[in-house]
Amino acid sequence: METEQHIQVGGRTAAQISDEVLRRFATTPDVRLRLLMEDLVSRLHSFAIDNSLTVDEWRAGVEFLTAVGKRCSPERQEMILLSDTLGLSMVVDALGGVSASGNATESTVLGPFYKEGSPEREMGASIAESTDAKQPTFVRGKVLDESGNPVGGATLDVWQNAPNGRYALQDPGQPAGNLRGVFRTGVDGRFSFWTVRPTDYQIPDDGPVGVMLAATGRHPWRPAHIHLKVSAPGMRTLTTHFFDGESRYLESDAVFGVKPSLVCSFVRHDPGEPGTPKGCDGWWYSLERDVVLARDSV
Repeated sequence: METEQHIQVGGRTAAQISDEVLRRFATTPDVRLRLLMEDLVSRLHSFAIDNSLTVDEWRAGVEFLTAVGKRCSPERQEMILLSDTLGLSMVVDALGGVSASGNATESTVLGPFYKEGSPEREMGASIAESTDAKQPTFVRGKVLDESGNPVGGATLDVWQNAPNGRYALQDPGQPAGNLRGVFRTGVDGRFSFWTVRPTDYQIPDDGPVGVMLAATGRHPWRPAHIHLKVSAPGMRTLTTHFFDGESRYLESDAVFGVKPSLVCSFVRHDPGEPGTPKGCDGWWYSLERDVVLARDSV
């Protein structure tokens, strides 16, 4: 009995077709691009051959990817969401991100709801623009290098979801700059801002990625976190999260983004305690966490 790679297709075997496709890429001028394309073609063809992929299955895959592309917009990046939920984003992060081997803060996924152009804010200001902000939270720390020296002139781009589980980018009911902000450190490297305590939330599951999760018996939940993208001259740009240590989804993050070193403790404070924000008459929280940047090796 002939193996799958030797089955004739229009006078050629599957293996012969693969060889011909690879020959077409052999003259690619960019060496790195050639290597990537050759390996991609080899693995895709092997996937089809090893699994005896049917025409109906191939068509379903094409239709799925087409649907993913159609759901992409300035407000929603379904392709990044697919990469995240397949674990590809974290594999790439593991290959090129900041690891725990040094002193630098570890990196994690960017996520599909990052947008450049967040409002610049004064140090210590609040990023919460919505009037229904609950559980006010004060975040503070320092941006340091791996030797413990403060990094002045660092930029912190911060964003997170609202108490309703949605980001301003995906929710027209929120002010455009709600729970987003850019802060710049002084010579002491210190940063601080008011926000609300983040909540667990579901990634968008009303599109093709949600269909994939449901079909494979997976949940769409992410543990509560605050996003940060931190950069400074001469330092390696860091994309990371501050995860809430009380979240129930730390062990099953839908996008595999949790690293133990990024799990934080939010401290609850009594009403009226020193440092209580003006107008706050209930419990409030604080988070103290430094960000350590690695030197840029380039």
